[in-house]
Amino acid sequence: MTPRTRAEIPQARRIVVKVGSSSISGGNAGQIGPLVDALAAAHERGAEVVLVSSGAIATGMPYLRLDARPTDLATQQAAASVGQNLLIFRYQDSLDRYGIVAGQVLLTAGDLEHATPRSNAQRAMDRLLALRILPIVNENDTVATHEIRFGDNDRLAALVAELIGADLLVLLSDVDALYTRPPHLEGAERIAHVPFGDALAGVEIGSVGHAGVGTGGAETKVSAARIAAEAGAAVLITATPLVARALEGAELGTWFDAAPVRHTAGEDSPHA
Repeated sequence: MTPRTRAEIPQARRIVVKVGSSSISGGNAGQIGPLVDALAAAHERGAEVVLVSSGAIATGMPYLRLDARPTDLATQQAAASVGQNLLIFRYQDSLDRYGIVAGQVLLTAGDLEHATPRSNAQRAMDRLLALRILPIVNENDTVATHEIRFGDNDRLAALVAELIGADLLVLLSDVDALYTRPPHLEGAERIAHVPFGDALAGVEIGSVGHAGVGTGGAETKVSAARIAAEAGAAVLITATPLVARALEGAELGTWFDAAPVRHTAGEDSPHA
């Protein structure tokens, strides 16, 4: 069921959780364990959980002796190739504590733009979930090009939620919620609730991502939240350290109401 309030989150059947690069790489790599704890708790109560995880390039950078995110496509692809392997290993190593098996799913924008690969991706995801596997999704940075990229994994997570008919999308970052203006500025107030269709008039939404590691920010999260909400999923935006409380239904973060009528990517979504 699609939760109508945060209190109903524990009843959600299918949940997509997205985590950004800055939350699980570098000095924050230790947050993988607590994140897995939260996902495992939802899995244990019967939810079907999908994790959309950024971080392949950031994880691979130290092994290529890079101090900053590479700007050229070939080096980004190389870093992603090394980092994706290490990232999945770290997740699986943590999931082993709960006897949960991860499945790696790498997608490009083209996979969700065309009917045949989109149907294949949907079928694979449905089967993994039916087998109680925890899919870990990322953009296939090793083969993606600038022209066909999703742009950020917030959008990818929204499209995955749409693809599988998720009840809930949780977008995690290092900011606990959306604010009426960048949270470091005086007068910024937390936005607790966004009714479906609310244009957020008067709200200063800007990109506040970590330029050296990730690519997303508040603007991409609002855009992704709207895609998922239009597809019929409720959306919660909050900080990675709060994920356990979020999945338990605590009153935190920013909540986006879902559309009253659900649709999926199989209906030729304009967002694919």
